[in-house]
Amino acid sequence: MAVYSMTGYASVQIDAGESAAPDGLARSESAARLGVEIRSVNSRFLDLSFRLADELRACEPALRELLTRRLRHGKVELRAGVEAASSADVAEPSVRLLQRLSGVQDRVRAWLPDARALSVADVLRLGGSDHPHDVDWQAALLPAAARALDALLQARATEGERLALLLRERTAQLRALAAQAEPLVPQLVAQQRQRFLERWREALALGTGAALPDAAQDRALAEATAFALRIDVAEELGRLRAHLDEIEALLERGGELGKRLDFLIQELHREANTLGSKSAMLELTRISVEMKVLIEQMREQVQNIE
Repeated sequence: MAVYSMTGYASVQIDAGESAAPDGLARSESAARLGVEIRSVNSRFLDLSFRLADELRACEPALRELLTRRLRHGKVELRAGVEAASSADVAEPSVRLLQRLSGVQDRVRAWLPDARALSVADVLRLGGSDHPHDVDWQAALLPAAARALDALLQARATEGERLALLLRERTAQLRALAAQAEPLVPQLVAQQRQRFLERWREALALGTGAALPDAAQDRALAEATAFALRIDVAEELGRLRAHLDEIEALLERGGELGKRLDFLIQELHREANTLGSKSAMLELTRISVEMKVLIEQMREQVQNIE
């Protein structure tokens, strides 16, 4: 299955010629077109909103059912309206319309002699306002919305593929940092053990090369061992790798991953924090900081995954 983002946009426009006109009117007589836009952003739940033209509001329940059947998460807004033709595609008024406008103008000027006569622009504008009603746009809205929804899902799948690739790149970088940290711990333990032994020699005022008393040497070794246990990050690194394995398996499987990935990102952050708190050398601190930066980048991307 694909990995889906919750962010996407799609639009569909249908000319009047693509819809059946009633009363036997020619399909080219209407110069209007139906426009449908769907946009979505990330949200934990499915949050739908509609901005519909007055003549399309009756379709909101059917549109809501269409979206809830195929979407699970995201803040989704659907806009739909009937747009007039562009100036480059002017519809010619019919003779019947011109006769009606002429009659209306004569009646108005009979009562208001000073009223301005209709211009060509007025006639085209008034004629264009009639054309959207020549087509049953409500019947055309649901198929158009279904096409827009298909395009939205495709856009979300494309964005989800990009996010999955980014996450895989970050997991590879985290594995490389873990590999850098692993050999540093034995080196640090050996250095600290030698430091303990030197401090015991100084405390007992022994010269360089002189042997420590058995009791003092046992105490120094015990403290070095306790220090080694305190800074040992093998468990943290093991759990970090296990979480990375699980993230890669989820990305491979696809589907609804957002909540599981969010939990795993929190676990990665916890392991990186523990690694930093146990750090007793500058290099481990640097690795911990770089891990946190990568994990924060992953967290931001995961917020957009469904």
